[in-house]
Amino acid sequence: MNKILVIQTAFIGDVILATPVLEKLHRFYPDAKIDFLLRKGNEDLLLQHPFINSLLIWDKKENKIANLFKIIQRVRNNKYDLLVNIHRFATSGLIALFSGAKIKSGFDKNPFSFCYDFRSRHTIGNNSHEVERNLLLIEKFTDSSLVKPKLYPAGSDDEKVKEYAARTPYVTVSPTSVWFTKQFPAHKWVKLLRKLEPAYVIYLLGGAGDVQPCEWIRKELGERKVENLAGKLSFLQSAALMQTAVMNYTNDSAPLHMASAMNAPVTAVFCSTVPAFGFGPLSDNAAILEIDHPLYCRPCGLHGYRICPKGHFKCAEDIIT
Repeated sequence: MNKILVIQTAFIGDVILATPVLEKLHRFYPDAKIDFLLRKGNEDLLLQHPFINSLLIWDKKENKIANLFKIIQRVRNNKYDLLVNIHRFATSGLIALFSGAKIKSGFDKNPFSFCYDFRSRHTIGNNSHEVERNLLLIEKFTDSSLVKPKLYPAGSDDEKVKEYAARTPYVTVSPTSVWFTKQFPAHKWVKLLRKLEPAYVIYLLGGAGDVQPCEWIRKELGERKVENLAGKLSFLQSAALMQTAVMNYTNDSAPLHMASAMNAPVTAVFCSTVPAFGFGPLSDNAAILEIDHPLYCRPCGLHGYRICPKGHFKCAEDIIT
């Protein structure tokens, strides 16, 4: 195979969990040109990736449909030998349908899966990891071995965080999430972090929209050595800082997968979701923090909610810290 396209136009964590597909395809087809199609805003994750020939970026926020047709035309023009669609929803299925690729592989849940030459089942809750499910899409062209996610920060990323990494020992904390019910409450983070030895520097990580929640935690920790880095670091710079941390504390969200991709130590807090869904940590040094007893309403959904459906949020509040 000379030209391969991998598609994952979902969110940050989903892109990270697609990287094992890139690793394995390169291992089996080292001379192939591998392109990756993702949504605008996530491209920084893969800018330094050594196995990617070209990034195809789809702007899904402005002129979504017009941009979709442009992407379809570009994909058709590239004449791929193999198209691997990791995304499970209709828009990416349309891209595959009209791609003109010689071989197409994707999940059976996609509405346009009838156009695939090879289909794989995507089953949540059978204790398989999302990485394993993704790798099934290329098993017929490679093998059945497991490959972990991997990101590639550049030297400039390491240089950006050099001054922070020098303040050892340190931990990072990514306290926020897009979904309220995936997010460990701020007061619980404070309680947990107060148990750390005073010698540890605490770096709070997040995007520009996370500055205020992180600042609240910083102020509540008082005299502790805490620095709010939310909005100051790129994805890859955050990953570079995670790599040499004593521990990285995250929710069930993208930073968890960033830690896995750097094989960095990670403690992941699961509130409304459960590790059995297949999105747990893959680092060699990994731990999960969750309630120690069954809860009748947990899990309440795969992706979480804006508010607790039952109004009590016991899946988070009852976690012992």
